[in-house]
Amino acid sequence: MTVATAGEFGLISRVTARLGAASPLVLLGPGDDGAIVATPDARVVASTDVLVDGRHFRRDWSSARDVGHRAAAANLADIAAMGARPTALLVALCAPPDLQISWAEELADGLAAEAVKTGATVVGGDTSSSPTLTIAVTALGDLAGQEPLVRSGARPGDVVAVAGRIGHAAAGYTILSRGFRSPKVLVDAFRRPDVPYHLGPIAARMGATSMIDVSDGLLADLGHIAVASGVGIDLRRDAFQVPEAMRAAATALGVDPYGWILAGGDDHALAATFPPDVELGDDWLVVGSVLAADVFTAGEGVTVDGRRYAGGAPGWDHFR
Repeated sequence: MTVATAGEFGLISRVTARLGAASPLVLLGPGDDGAIVATPDARVVASTDVLVDGRHFRRDWSSARDVGHRAAAANLADIAAMGARPTALLVALCAPPDLQISWAEELADGLAAEAVKTGATVVGGDTSSSPTLTIAVTALGDLAGQEPLVRSGARPGDVVAVAGRIGHAAAGYTILSRGFRSPKVLVDAFRRPDVPYHLGPIAARMGATSMIDVSDGLLADLGHIAVASGVGIDLRRDAFQVPEAMRAAATALGVDPYGWILAGGDDHALAATFPPDVELGDDWLVVGSVLAADVFTAGEGVTVDGRRYAGGAPGWDHFR
């Protein structure tokens, strides 16, 4: 059965039936003109992201459930990076009429499963016909009384730390683009991010001064913090350990694995700055430091071992 034979409302009915039980903060879920989500903090953190078939995912590389996980993770990570707890997702699906209804159902399964990891729920959305399969997700979150972690808070003397996988998804993308399907651990990392969502609010309570999720590349994303904060950031290459699977894949493909680590995106790791006296524990890896901006040329606020990165583009840019 295709989405055309099911019809718009048949599609919506099949998808919403797979979204699972609502969280306690969802006062009214799918079925009306709008959902109602409680806001205990009286402030709502909101973020949106779009995934386009052939641009952000390929159906011959990833299952519909994988794509659902990725679509949810891209937005849930943004909420966590603000120091907030995700509460709800809104999803818009634009699909070709000949798309199999089972693909849409499995997409819903992936969205719901990823949202459950954070305590969030898919509360509604929209559908439309389109020649290009497109998924747009909006995430909402609650700050629970904490101040938001914004990009403009980093200060000279802070340390830079990363939590979560870094470089794995980029390695998986390269492997798939070369026509291979292994190492599985790297390919699976591209298909489904493993995001430490819970560490976002914890970082806020620990006293983090800024935070961002690594969606476009560590250098590029830390560059946003550097510009917003008016500081420079220097990373230490030797702070990153290259896993054996990544090292072996890089050797086989003839690439530098540090390019994946420093400039690869889609892992949605959390990168944050902390005062130097904060005890970070095992969840965070210190990878660099924040310096005074006058060390750097405007717009080039991130270096590696004190030098401008020479490995190519520092991250992903949709329009480059």
